[in-house]
Amino acid sequence: MNLGFYIILAAQFFSALADNALLFAAIALLKELHSPSWHTPVLQEAFVVSYILLAPFVGAFADSLPKGRVMLISNAIKLTGCLAMLAGVNPLVAYAIAGFGAAAYSPAKYGILTEYLPPDQLVKANSWMEGLTVAAIILGAVIGGVLVSPAIAGPLLNWWDVPLIDTHIDSAPELAISFILVLYVLAAIFNLYIPRVPIDHKPLSRDPIFLLKDFAHCFKLLWKDPLGQVSLGVTTLFWGAGATLRLIVLAWAAVALNYDFGQAAKLTAWVAVGIAIGAVLAARFVKLEHSVKVLPVGIAMGIAVLAMIPITNPILATLLLVVIGAMGGYFVVPMNALLQHRGHLLMGAGSSIAVQNFNENLSILAMLSLYAMMEKLEFSIYVITLVFGLLLSSIMALLYRRHGHDQDRGQM
Repeated sequence: MNLGFYIILAAQFFSALADNALLFAAIALLKELHSPSWHTPVLQEAFVVSYILLAPFVGAFADSLPKGRVMLISNAIKLTGCLAMLAGVNPLVAYAIAGFGAAAYSPAKYGILTEYLPPDQLVKANSWMEGLTVAAIILGAVIGGVLVSPAIAGPLLNWWDVPLIDTHIDSAPELAISFILVLYVLAAIFNLYIPRVPIDHKPLSRDPIFLLKDFAHCFKLLWKDPLGQVSLGVTTLFWGAGATLRLIVLAWAAVALNYDFGQAAKLTAWVAVGIAIGAVLAARFVKLEHSVKVLPVGIAMGIAVLAMIPITNPILATLLLVVIGAMGGYFVVPMNALLQHRGHLLMGAGSSIAVQNFNENLSILAMLSLYAMMEKLEFSIYVITLVFGLLLSSIMALLYRRHGHDQDRGQM
């Protein structure tokens, strides 16, 4: 791997770090505004809805310009959402603006890998990308948890209070958002130095109707391809599950472990630690041509989620979350690499990842809606965890039953 690849990783790291820290700052802001508990999953829905609505267009946008420039533009939009939240705009609206930028950013950050690297380095590159993204998730949860903690925020706010100057930063969430702004600026600096690669699969037209039809064609093409279908199904399920699991852990930690919000936010980082471990193991032991064989690990992950229900010991809770994350990382990294490889061959990196994002975020939206509905109906967190674990295992089992031997028949 050369210097250009590490610049791409650095840009992704700081942008992802800011995204994840912003989530916890926004949740803390909702709590400060005494919003109902079901607003928390709606907050994440506001972020992902752009991925769904813009899916037909962001792939073409990513394929029409150098991807480093696309990442820079998209990062600027995310920074605007952060500024809006700091300026007092409703957190749901401000976080939706950040989601708009993230939707445009995603096809470029993954698409550049397929354009910059040969196929035999994609699993390794994805492991690096996922591992560093997971590190950003870990640090984002820690930073978010620390900065909104009264013990830390109080002294920092006193230090921030400049005589004769009103900074309008008067609370822990506002302090956290100010710090996150700096992270987005760092990401933008690295975006400027991302290597320029030849534009591959440039869109034939920028007409919205043409792009909608082209997206529908790509959607059907990827779902009809045997290897595309199984990898798309698995990654779609994983990211829907992952977004919901983060909120479940926050609520579960409060009930089972008596953690406050800051402690619970830091606990979610252990899932990300596990994902990093799983990603490293996948890079070491799973080859692209054998990636479908990791599907049973996804079934086991759903069963492991059920083991959260009786646990009340913090050490056991931490170990279990690491195991759950490791299972997720081990099966999603090869699936992601396989999906990128098939998509790049069939239609171009940007378009295929836009299709991937569309499906994954529909899954996130559906699972978060189910979670929000159960929260609004005041279901116990243990009931929610039971439903979630059974749903995850059942769908993974169906995918394995249908596609377990597809890679033996598919053509790489």
